[in-house]
Amino acid sequence: MTTPAIDVRGLVKRYGNRTVVDHVDLAIMPGRICGFLGPNGSGKTTTLRMICGLLTPDGGEGTCLGYNIITERDAVKAQAGYMTQRFGLYEDLTIRQNLEFVGRLYRLKNLREVVDQSLERLGLASRQHQLTGSLSGGWKQRLALAACVLHQPKLLLLDEPTAGVDPKARRAFWDEIHALAAQGITVLVSTHYMDEAERCHEIAYIAYGKLMARGTAEEIIRDSGLSALVAMGPGADRLAPELRDVPGVTAAAAFGTTLHVCGPDRDALWRAVEAFRNRDLIWEEAPPTLEDVFIHLMGQARDNMGEAA
Repeated sequence: MTTPAIDVRGLVKRYGNRTVVDHVDLAIMPGRICGFLGPNGSGKTTTLRMICGLLTPDGGEGTCLGYNIITERDAVKAQAGYMTQRFGLYEDLTIRQNLEFVGRLYRLKNLREVVDQSLERLGLASRQHQLTGSLSGGWKQRLALAACVLHQPKLLLLDEPTAGVDPKARRAFWDEIHALAAQGITVLVSTHYMDEAERCHEIAYIAYGKLMARGTAEEIIRDSGLSALVAMGPGADRLAPELRDVPGVTAAAAFGTTLHVCGPDRDALWRAVEAFRNRDLIWEEAPPTLEDVFIHLMGQARDNMGEAA
C-alpha cells in the first residue's frame, strides 16, 4: 500500500499561553489535492509551516515525503514547494531573473533550460523580461507557482494562493494544480473560497487550532447532520436578519431573491420558520451547502484569539 505523502499526528504549536494548533492529525496520500479551510487565525498557516519544516512543533510527530518533520527538516524543504500568502519574489527583477535566482538557490543544473520550460508551462514566456512589480495579481500568482515547482517538488503547500485574483486567473490556476496532481504531486492548499474547496479531492476544516472535519465535500456534508430550507417569494431574501437568532437556526443567508436557512434539527428548523410561513412564501427542504456546514462548525468552536499571549 502506498504510504501517505503527509502523515502527522498530534501536532501542537503554542505562542505564549495560546495554543494555535491543538493536536492536529492529518494524512494525505500522494497525488491528492487537500483543501485546508478555516476562519482567519485558526492555525492553517502555522500547520503548513510545521509540515514543511519551517516551524518546529511543540508537540506531536509525523513524516512528510517519508522524512521526519522534526529531525529531517532540510530533506523535507528540498522536496517541497511552499507558496506564501503574500507575494515573496523581487519586484525589481524581471520574471526570468526571479526564476533564475530561485533556481540558483536550489543549485539546479541546466538552469536556462529549466527556466525556459517553466516559462512556457505557466504561460510566462512572452512576459519573461517584464519587471515583476508591474504584473497584475494573476500574473504574480503564475510566477509564484512557477517558482514553487521549478525544482520539481513532490509536495506543494499553498497558503491562500488565489486571494485577490480574478475568476479567470483562479480557474487557470486550479487547472494547473490538477495537472500537477495528475503527475503525482501532492497538494495541500488553504482557501476561503467554497468553490475552490469543492474542486479539491478532500477537505480538512480547522477552527481555532482544532481539526473539526475531514473527508470529501460530500462526506462532510453528509456527516454534518444539518438540515436546510429554502424560501422563495416576495421579500424572502430580506428575512435573514430576523431568523439568524431564532432557536434551531445556525445560519440564514440570502441567495439572490431566495433565503437559505439551516440547523442541526429538522423539526426545530421547521418550528423556527413557522412564523414566517404566512408571508406568501414557498418553503422547501434542500441539501445543506458546504458553506452551511462550515458556519455551523465555526459556531461550535471555541475562539482562542482572546487567550493570553
